[in-house]
Amino acid sequence: MTKTIRFGVSIDERLLKRFDDLIANKGYVNRSEAVRDLIRNNLVNEQWETNDEEAVGTITLVYDHHTRELTDKLTEHQHAYHHHIISSMHVHLDAHNCLEVVVVKGKPEIIKRLSDELIGNKGVKHGKLVTTTAGKDIA
Repeated sequence: MTKTIRFGVSIDERLLKRFDDLIANKGYVNRSEAVRDLIRNNLVNEQWETNDEEAVGTITLVYDHHTRELTDKLTEHQHAYHHHIISSMHVHLDAHNCLEVVVVKGKPEIIKRLSDELIGNKGVKHGKLVTTTAGKDIA
């Protein structure tokens, strides 16, 4: 367990008021936890942008399963990256639309490439890569 350090921050009164409103709306119990989350989020973003460490994320797709050969193409992409896919979940939203969530793990560059390849298929109505960390270097 690491030692907790206290430090002070100078901040404009209006900005602090907006920050307090934000953390109240998000349900934080105090400013310290909100500041820690802001720092963690920036460290995770930095990891995805500059680091070659293993990271994790999810790729969420909404698509029309009636689009010719789309399901086969999505499956082929996932098989090509099988070492990076931890799990996937498929949900039938209605008679035409499906939601697929793919949990991925690996080097950020490879995960981004897989995400772009999946999202870029004709018939995918919306897709998004949500990035996070494996948690090794985040306190």
